[in-house]
Amino acid sequence: MGNEVTCNAQFGKRQSEGKALLETSEILFRGEFRLKIPFSTIKSAKAVDGELRLQTAQGAVVFGLGPAAEKWRDKILHPKSRIEKLGLKPGDRVSLLGEFETEFLREVAVLTKSVSREKVAPDSEWIFFAANSKADFAALPKTAKALQGAAALWIIYPKGQKHITENDVLAAGRKTGLKDVKVVGFSPTHTALKFVIPLANR
Repeated sequence: MGNEVTCNAQFGKRQSEGKALLETSEILFRGEFRLKIPFSTIKSAKAVDGELRLQTAQGAVVFGLGPAAEKWRDKILHPKSRIEKLGLKPGDRVSLLGEFETEFLREVAVLTKSVSREKVAPDSEWIFFAANSKADFAALPKTAKALQGAAALWIIYPKGQKHITENDVLAAGRKTGLKDVKVVGFSPTHTALKFVIPLANR
């Protein structure tokens, strides 16, 4: 989704071709060696001649990202909040289906008083659907039908699990007639996929 780049990475004396992934709060690299660099451990970030040069708690790391170097540097130095990435604005009407972490519930409560729990409010602009297993998808068709106009459905699911994968979520959402348009890192443990009604059907 624009935040994964095939590149060369240098870490100490080691170099490797691989894939660098810019997540919500960390950079992952998979090649001949693997790196996981939380933003909180990055002491400095510079973009020079297409290279992202980082000083981290683990040592110096250089990623040859080309044109993406400056964009990644800016995202590291000025990361968007979770609410910003999800697109919520003050006063938006939100419906929450399933169990969510306390911190997210607090963020939503600070943003808006229009929150419905465990059922979709008729005028919802955002529906958040927590899916911890494929069995939870049984409720998706009814939830999808509750969407109106430009309202959006975010499906939140565990990342890196075999019992429920991104492909499972995509297939379940598309099966209801919705279109997937965006993916963001929801938390260190969960991913969020955004679905909307196709323009032709609104």
